[in-house]
This record gives sequence, C-alpha cells and structure tokens, in this order.
Amino acid sequence: MAFLQMVFYTLIVLGVLVTFHEFGHFWVARRCGIKVLRFSIGFGTPLLRWRDRHDTEFVIALLPLGGYVKMLDEREGDVSEADAPYAFNRKSVGQRMATVAAGPIANFILAVLLYWVVYMLGVQGVAPVIGEVVPGSIAEAAGLEAGQEILSIDGEPTPTWQTLGERLVHRIGDDGDIRFTVSYADSNLQYSSVASLAGWQIDAKVPDPIGSIGIELYRPLALPLVDVITPDGASEQAGFLSGDLLLSADGVNMVDWYAWVEHVRARPEQAIAAVVERDGQTLELSVTPRRVERDGEVFGQVGMSVVAPEWPEDFFRETRYGPGGAFMKGLSQTGSTAQMIFNSIGKMLTGALSVEHLSGPITIAKVASTSAEYGLVAFLQFMALLSVSLGVLNLLPVPVLDGGHLLYYAVEAIKGSPVSLRFQQAGQQIGLFLIIGLMVLALYNDLLRL
Repeated sequence: MAFLQMVFYTLIVLGVLVTFHEFGHFWVARRCGIKVLRFSIGFGTPLLRWRDRHDTEFVIALLPLGGYVKMLDEREGDVSEADAPYAFNRKSVGQRMATVAAGPIANFILAVLLYWVVYMLGVQGVAPVIGEVVPGSIAEAAGLEAGQEILSIDGEPTPTWQTLGERLVHRIGDDGDIRFTVSYADSNLQYSSVASLAGWQIDAKVPDPIGSIGIELYRPLALPLVDVITPDGASEQAGFLSGDLLLSADGVNMVDWYAWVEHVRARPEQAIAAVVERDGQTLELSVTPRRVERDGEVFGQVGMSVVAPEWPEDFFRETRYGPGGAFMKGLSQTGSTAQMIFNSIGKMLTGALSVEHLSGPITIAKVASTSAEYGLVAFLQFMALLSVSLGVLNLLPVPVLDGGHLLYYAVEAIKGSPVSLRFQQAGQQIGLFLIIGLMVLALYNDLLRL
C-alpha cells in the first residue's frame, strides 16, 4: 500500500511538472508560427492519442518519466515547400530562443503559482527557539544561548524551523561569516552575533543543517507516557498498556520519553526491568527489546509510541497573505529557491559542496509521498521546489538540455551564422554523457540512502 501511494503521488508530481514544461515549449512555438507535430507526455507505447485542428498529435504514453514537443524541422526529415515557412529551423534566432526558453520559464511560472496558493492557504510552523547549544560548534562560537529565538540569518527572517533550515542550506560550503539575530522570550530587544562558517558542511546521508551547526531546537518535555502498543510486539507480550507512565528502567529514573528510547535502543535482546504507574498503582514489568539492524546499526525496539506533548500556543507561527501579498511572496520564494539551487550547483562544481547531496528518482518519490502525508500545503511546497529545480537544471548550458540549445543560438546571434552541425553533434554526445553520468550518480546516492 505504501509503495502504491508513493507511485501515485510521484506520477502526479511528474505529470504536472512535465506537462507545464512541455506546454511552455508548445505554446510559444505556436505563437511563433512553428508547426508542432507531436506533444507527448511520457515515452514508449501511447496509451491515449488524438489530433487537433492544426494536425498536432497529442500523446499520453506508458512511461511517465518525461515528455517532449516534436516540431517541424528540415534537419530531421523532408519538409514540403508549403510547410517550409513553419519549420523550426526557418525561424529567427530570437523566435527559436524564445521557444526553447519557454519550457524552463513555464516551470518558474508554475512554482510562483504553487507558492501563491501556499501563502494564501497559510504556512504554519514552530518558532526556532534554541533548546541546547553544542559545545565547540558554530552556534557556540556565535554566542548563541538556550532560550533564544532565532529571528533571522544574514538579515533574512526565520520565523519557523523550516525557514531556519532553508536559510542555513543557502550557506552550506561557504567560508564567510554568518550573522544571527536573536531575542529572548518576553523581550522586545534583539541581539546580533557573528561566527565564521569556514567551509561548513552537512552530512549528505542525514541532512540536518540546524543540528550540524550546533543547535538543538527546543521541544516540550515528552513524558514517558505510552500511547499506542504495536500488536504482537515486545511491549504487548510484556503486558504494557496504553496510558502506562514509565517510572524507571533497570533502576534508572525515566525523566522523559527520550531517556526510555535510548535505554531500549542500547539493549537489543536484553531483558529490561521496567516500573510503570497504571491507574494510580505501581507495577513491575519485564520486556526484552527485539534486535533491529538498519544501515549497519544494531539497536533494540519494543513496539510502542509516546503520547505527543503539547506545544505552548505562543510557539506557533503562521505566514499567511492576501492574494496580492501571496503572489509577491511566491515570486520572492521562487527567486530565492532558484538562487539557492544555482549556488549549490556552483559549489558542487568547485568542490565546496559534496556531490553526495545529489538526489535522484527514488528520493523524489519518497519525498513526494511523505509531503502528501503532511497535507496539501507541504505537497504543494514540494512541487514548487521541484518545479524550480527542473527549470534551473534545464537552463544549464549543457548540450541536450534547453540551456545548451540557448547557448548555440546565442553564439549564432553573435557570429551571424549557425553553429556547425558537426560541432553540435559532438556537443550532443558530450552532453548526453554528462547527463547519463549525473543520473547514475544521483541514483547511486539514492541507493546509499536506502
């Protein structure tokens, strides 16, 4: 069921993004008087096909991993004299550039629209209040303290955990200073502090920009109060019930849920003597965690969950705008996201950022499904991010991508004649090699994360 759900949401995301991208090419081609032979969503065996009054064939194909718009072009086959004026290669350099650029631009427009809806619906989050500062970290060097709320980084507001993480992602691999603006609870005073990043990196396998900079954000105390018991799990066999309050384990007081989790994880297949409070009475239970091995780590697991703690009301933040404000915020967020992606690509090329951060189709599928579980707003945010990524990647000056074609046409506009066919073919081969190599690397990274 989980796999089918992942496939379903992945198809929705890819279907929408690819359709918008190809429609951009299609719409501008029609405006420029170029004859479009086929508009295909997906590759392989056609599942649906039809033609419009312009004799363009529309296809929905079996493999929904991309799409294409096939235009009339004398370089790809014979063209009748009557149709020659409508061939792509007969159009001016400006018209060809507009047609090619329209795909990535359509993805940016889609991202703006998605963010527009997101900010009208409202983005909710928890204030980034510091719970602990890790000794020897960048956060400690900046003089950050427990209890402070991080208001901004480098002048950019960080009202929630998510925005704090986004701002930190912008700085991965940088060598300069980072500036924090913070405040204390019940105070209107703001304080600024600076620390050196010195090429700060994060773990590509477990990306946690907030934790890696040395900040553990505040979470309300989670009492060791049992919520759900997994059927046939170690906890059920030991006699635990929902509502039990864990008092101690092997004589060690359980001050919170995390203490219990750590105690259990450290003792796979070892009996634990637990004391619980149930209906005002104290009971002694013995539970043996089952052995779990994951990513080379061995730990214990008993099969129970905690009653979620309640957050104080004043910790919640909501970002919501009217139609006009949401649209401007959507424009700003799209631009900021595109800048972040361009910067990340540049850092990978210079070695400032590890290529392990590249993600492929497996990661996309997992995040699509997970974001859908969190709700409509999270799902739309993920689609917007992916749409910007698709637009940026297609603008890279690599032959076989839209950006590579734009580079050829820019050279043609400057020198007054097309780039030689031999040079274009050589570029296509190199570009195809690079793209396949990146796809293999991204897939390899995905498999390592599994």
